[in-house]
Formats: sequence, structure tokens, C-alpha cells
Amino acid sequence: MHFLSGLLLAATAVQAHYTFPRLVVNGKAEEADWSVTRMTKNAQSKQGIENPTSPDIRCYQSSNAANVATVPAGATVHYKSTQQVNHPGPTQYYLAKVPAGRSATTWDGSGAVWFKVHTTMPTVDSNKQMTWPGQNEYETTPAVIPASTPDGEYLLRVEQIALHMAMRPNGAQFYLACSQIKITGGGSGSPGPLVSLPGAYSTNDPGILVDLNGLQPDRYVPPGPAVWSG
Repeated sequence: MHFLSGLLLAATAVQAHYTFPRLVVNGKAEEADWSVTRMTKNAQSKQGIENPTSPDIRCYQSSNAANVATVPAGATVHYKSTQQVNHPGPTQYYLAKVPAGRSATTWDGSGAVWFKVHTTMPTVDSNKQMTWPGQNEYETTPAVIPASTPDGEYLLRVEQIALHMAMRPNGAQFYLACSQIKITGGGSGSPGPLVSLPGAYSTNDPGILVDLNGLQPDRYVPPGPAVWSG
């Protein structure tokens, strides 16, 4: 009986976690899971990252993808999720431009090259409970690629930070993925600030080590740099 209870608890834990295997651009999803999105190490376990300084915080990848998706500047993007995104916390999107002469299918995204293009903030619902955009959906909240983003190949990174256990160090859980994309029809913007991943986050950041109980929604501070909107 104890063994069966343990199995049930383990199954429940997996169902509460998720991965983001398929990018959607202007309503059109990539043809198959992990075809332009790099397969993550938790593709089977669904476990999130708990150490925000780990090298896995960049893309959590187990392998690169075979293809590159064309994404028009100004497009709306989101990701399909394998389970409900049911944990409270922000969803954030980053871009990193692939250096000249390199390919999105092989570049590792190292260095101070990442800039944030979207983040979400909590609100209070009709039951006076804190809630987050996209919570309990089977997809991530959408983001817009800024229209002035320069043309070229990029890594697009999505993360959802689960904060239900974030009152203790390394209690926040990061669920993320990176896709290989080519932005077209862009502009001459200068994206920034640029940060490194790992490097942009620390264990004690107020948006990572945080107790949501009693927190006023407008007092939440998302981790990482300011959003670049073009």
C-alpha cells in the first residue's frame, strides 16, 4: 500500500510539471515537437531547474534542433505545453542574436547576448486570489517580437518560473525551452540590456526567492534585465 501511494504521488508530481516542445508563430505551430525547439533534458521527467546559476538555465537542452523557423518581426509567439502551466509565476521571453558566420542550429548562446522582450505580472482575481497570465492553460502566455528587431538568426528562449515553493532558496522552479528562429522584415533597433545566461539570475533575486503569501501583485519584481520593446 505504501508503495502504491508512492507511485501515485510520483505520478501527481509529474502531472504538475511541464515542457514546451512546440513553438507557435502567428497561430501556426512547428510541424512536430522539438523540430525547431531544442529538446530539453526534462523531456521525459518534466522536472524544472531549481538552481538559477546552473548552466542549464540557458536552454536546458539535451540536443539541438534540426530546423530553423522563420519569424516575421512583429509576430506573436507562444509555446504549446505538455501539461497545464498550473504553478504561479511569471512567463518571460528572451532573444539572442546568432553571431555572423554562425548558425542557429549549432550556436550555444554563450556570452552577454540575451535580451528580454516580454514578462508577465500577477493580478488579483474575483476571488481575491493572486493569479498570473496563462496560469492553468496548456500553452504559455503570448509575446510579440518587437518590430524593430534586426533581421537575422536568433535563439528564442521562453521560461515560466514556478514560485509555489520559492519562499526557500532554490525553491523556485524554472521551466524553459529555446527555439532556433530567423527573424525577417525587422528594423534597425539596438536591443538591450544584454545579459549572460547563466549570470543574469542569482538565488537571492527578489523575483526568485519570494513568498507569494501576502505579497501585493504590483510589488513583485521579475528577475533579469528590463524588457526591450523596440
